[in-house]
Amino acid sequence: MTTTPEQIVAANKANVETLLALANTAFASAERIAALNLNTARAVLEDSVASAKALMAAKDVQELLALQTSLAQPVVEKAVAYSRSVYEIASQTQEEVSKMFETQVAEANKTFAAALDKAAKSAPAGSDVAVAAVKSAIAAANSAYDSVTKAAKQVAEIAEANVAAATSATVKAVSASTPAKSSKKAA
Repeated sequence: MTTTPEQIVAANKANVETLLALANTAFASAERIAALNLNTARAVLEDSVASAKALMAAKDVQELLALQTSLAQPVVEKAVAYSRSVYEIASQTQEEVSKMFETQVAEANKTFAAALDKAAKSAPAGSDVAVAAVKSAIAAANSAYDSVTKAAKQVAEIAEANVAAATSATVKAVSASTPAKSSKKAA
């Protein structure tokens, strides 16, 4: 079983292309996070200025307390939206990297199977049992890999559902407590 220089070059080229794809995915993700952070920082600054102006324009303590209460909810909602956006970017990046990894594993399996078939053809008589055992082991490993991949996807889906539920609960809790605080202070 010999490897030709062309096969080595092709394998190296494929590896470089995969690394470039991973780097592009990482840079795109970093770019999206940076844009999100800049937009969030700009919005926080604008909101802070508007809030400070509104608070300074308050005519009495009750108006000041009412403004503070009314300003709290949008801040929490924006923080939750920011967290959700970061989570979505991370989730999409992880999904892209997983797809690349799965493609690489499938290609490696195909290459290994072809090499094994080639080796089996030139193997001495009676080695069929050994080749069959190796193929069986590869099939079992692939099956285990598929099971782990499916389980990981299910865990990711459950985590995503939990994040969505926690986000919704947080926003509802803040929304419910805001009127309660203002009605207690007004009394």
